[in-house]
Amino acid sequence: MKTLFTFLLLTITITAMTQTKNPNYDAELAKTLGGDDYGMKKYIFVMLKTGSNTTAEKAERDSLFRGHLDNIHRLVEENKLIVAGPLGKNDKTYRGIFILNVTTIEEASQLLDTDPAVKEKLLEAEIIEWYGSAALPEYLKASDKIWKEKP
Repeated sequence: MKTLFTFLLLTITITAMTQTKNPNYDAELAKTLGGDDYGMKKYIFVMLKTGSNTTAEKAERDSLFRGHLDNIHRLVEENKLIVAGPLGKNDKTYRGIFILNVTTIEEASQLLDTDPAVKEKLLEAEIIEWYGSAALPEYLKASDKIWKEKP
């Protein structure tokens, strides 16, 4: 028992000694962004895949994808969508990704229901909880300053 106690005490001491404090830590910013002690928080990661609707005519597909892009811009403005983008050609039918600034699968599903391309099954969404940097939304401030034309 004494050996176990000594081992646990040594482990705790070593762990405490190896942790470093961040001299740049901004408690107010961390709180504003919802960051935990590690500067991280939960998001929802969405993998968009080719959907089951293969019968839509070109004009309908074009309209639905226009609505998809408009919906992306709306979700960004509402601070609900942090990352969005298409993927290159691949053999898995993966089309794009979203990182949603929400914490539950249910809320993510409700947001995805507002996307015309998902709603009409041109795209299918796989929804996964993800733990990432709480600072991720901060890149949007710079992002809005570097595009010339809106897609």
